[in-house]
Amino acid sequence: MTNLSGKTALVTGASRGIGRASALALARAGAQVLVHYSSNEKAADAVVAEIRAAGGNARKVAADLRAADGPHALAARVREVVGGRLDILVANAGISKAVAIADMTVADFDDLFAVNVRAPFFLVQQLLPVMCKGSSIVLLSSLAARASVGTLSAYAATKGAVDTLVRHFAAALGERGIRVNAVAPGVVDTDMSSIVKTDDGRAYALGMQALKRIAQADDIAGAITFLASDDARWVTGDTLRVDGGSKL
Repeated sequence: MTNLSGKTALVTGASRGIGRASALALARAGAQVLVHYSSNEKAADAVVAEIRAAGGNARKVAADLRAADGPHALAARVREVVGGRLDILVANAGISKAVAIADMTVADFDDLFAVNVRAPFFLVQQLLPVMCKGSSIVLLSSLAARASVGTLSAYAATKGAVDTLVRHFAAALGERGIRVNAVAPGVVDTDMSSIVKTDDGRAYALGMQALKRIAQADDIAGAITFLASDDARWVTGDTLRVDGGSKL
């Protein structure tokens, strides 16, 4: 079993979905977890309570990552909590927008890039003073970054940017012993995924996958925990596809 005892992790967007599952998985492996949320404090409290009930250590931290100074505010709070060392950053928080190219608005486009690209970039920048040799950064990419999936062109562009950031961050931070990777899920049964809410959508998802079931958030959290751990100590600059063999 992966052992993260003595390590501290920040998971953004940890009040639900993949972020919640990742926070719980990291805590089960022994990490102290900072559970970030934007607006759903009640859900974040529930995640913290579940971790503590299982004997783990967790606390919540709030920040609006859509705001230009949101990553800076979150990083400042995290530095106050962890002191001189953050071992794991899971930049999971993200938003999606399924809309035809003709109907995309500038405001929605800007929001997508603000949360999905700008926020993780500046969060990494602002947390570098407390990350050191052995630290691991995991970003969230998507199947949509490499394949056409529905009406997700702008969202897909943000995830393509994430894949690019992974390579540049890994190259720049390798000398410091900091690893940077991403996971790229396919269709996952979360609140954010509207496609799984209908029979037709589920059939579409199953039709493009080699493995014939709909992914759950825990399926992705396991891969994130692996990349965050020393088991992946020789993996950096990579985007790991965790999509059940989608669009092969």
